Amino acid sequence: MSTKNKSNEIKITRIYDAPVTTVWEAWTDPDQVAKWWGPRGFSITTHSKDLRVGGHWHYTMHGPDGTDYPNKTVYFEVEEYKRLVYDHGANDDQPALFRVTVLFKDLKGKTQMEMTMTLPTAEQAEQTKKFIKEANGNSTWDRLAEYLEKEDSNDDIFVLNRSFEAPIETLFEMWTNPQHLSQWLAPTGVRMETLSGEIKEKETLFYKMTNDIDLTMFGKINYIKISKPEHLQYTNIFCTEDGEVSRHPMLNTWPEVIFSDIKFSSEPDNQTRVTVTWRPYGQVSPEELKAFIDMKSGMNQGWTGSFDKLEKYLK
Repeated sequence: MSTKNKSNEIKITRIYDAPVTTVWEAWTDPDQVAKWWGPRGFSITTHSKDLRVGGHWHYTMHGPDGTDYPNKTVYFEVEEYKRLVYDHGANDDQPALFRVTVLFKDLKGKTQMEMTMTLPTAEQAEQTKKFIKEANGNSTWDRLAEYLEKEDSNDDIFVLNRSFEAPIETLFEMWTNPQHLSQWLAPTGVRMETLSGEIKEKETLFYKMTNDIDLTMFGKINYIKISKPEHLQYTNIFCTEDGEVSRHPMLNTWPEVIFSDIKFSSEPDNQTRVTVTWRPYGQVSPEELKAFIDMKSGMNQGWTGSFDKLEKYLK
């Protein structure tokens, strides 16, 4: 049974399709950390790392605008493959901002990562939540999922998680009722209209998106799996007004078919986390794969805008 979070804590839970040992090494090996740590667009340089109680991790995070963020982390607990406790946000000019506890749990070959950030007060926790959201900080853990998949299968995927203040049944309804879906799925500044079809397994939803000025595009969602209230799988293609397969209206090297895997997970405080995983589907050319990889920041921005609309719609 889920329990309520303490008001001065921020909790993040993720399940990765990789063994605990693999996830632990991705966390603790500086060469691997450099491939995923930080929000999208950020990179890091590790200057030194001493993974032991009392040891330090000294690194600099580089922002996409060229700003450097020095960090000096101190480890308080290190239990191999199970637990890390450390501080975050300290450097030569300021003390740590909060304490972090990370638990790694084996789930029959998969790994549950449970992170708790503990702040001095509830007010500081709320401010930090807002900062993390504005800085797209949670994309760090999405990048870890992408890195682990790349290491395991050599497949390039896009992952995005978002938690909503609504029960899982409500979130599932937002995705599987066309009247609800059309209210939020389109990117910011664009509206969606469902033209035909229905949301059922082996059925197709034909839709139109437009900004009513200079952009109109059509697409089809082909539903493969619908398991209420936890799982959706479908493919998405662009098409003409007549329903014929076409290409992305602004990027003709975009993959013709995208496979979407959508998972819904209940969280404490009557919240629901949605996990979106995208991957190119079928035969994909090198140019199409490069376009997919290069567009991850754009995909993140697009989904974030849609999820912001969903958050407002839920309220």
